[in-house]
Amino acid sequence: MSEETSVTCSKCSTVWQNHGTTNCWSGDPASAPPKPGNCPSDTYDEVVQQSFAEYCGDSEDARIAFVAARVEGLCYQPVPGSDAVNARWTRVEDTIAFAQLMGYKKIGMATCIGLLDESERLAKILTAQGFEPVSVCCKAGSIDKMELGLAETDKVRPNTFEPACNPIAQAEICNRMGTDMNIIVGLCVGHDMLFNKHSKAPVTTLIVKDRVTGHNPIAVLYGQNFYYKRLQKQKVITGTE
Repeated sequence: MSEETSVTCSKCSTVWQNHGTTNCWSGDPASAPPKPGNCPSDTYDEVVQQSFAEYCGDSEDARIAFVAARVEGLCYQPVPGSDAVNARWTRVEDTIAFAQLMGYKKIGMATCIGLLDESERLAKILTAQGFEPVSVCCKAGSIDKMELGLAETDKVRPNTFEPACNPIAQAEICNRMGTDMNIIVGLCVGHDMLFNKHSKAPVTTLIVKDRVTGHNPIAVLYGQNFYYKRLQKQKVITGTE
């Protein structure tokens, strides 16, 4: 198997800063800024074209792509007297609009035990919007972490009972209940992957767990040259843990 070409679209942030746009956002090839050498628009053009074929027709993927694009358009509103636009909907409103336009009714919530209050607040909003919300906690079943093979020292509080998270059970319970769409509410890194993998219904994330930043992980990116500069200087895992 040949080694595939790596792509680094993140580096086009410099292009955007210099030109106010990137090549893939420009509708005029003549005035578009140059593409980087490893631009996926060229390197993986066949993948791009083949993927667009998936958005045609009556498949679920096509419907999701169509509705997602509609919601993106509905989220913004023009500013009178200007070519600028303002976002008018929060992520909660985006999620509600998407579910309504998809015709979903039963909405599953895979919630962290630390965000049960937030999940209940979300459930009240979903109910008021005409949905049938159901929620499944990550600790359902209350199975001891030791059964996963962890050592006592691996616990948050050693020598106490700590139930393990069970995202596969969360997904399977949602599957059994026949949810049309599932929402992740603060699942841990890795646990969210397992939930996504085992959920039969489409999954979106409303809350990303970040205990330090109040569930606002992008704060680390904005602070990496000052408060979180250690992330560019030190390894998070040193091998001695």
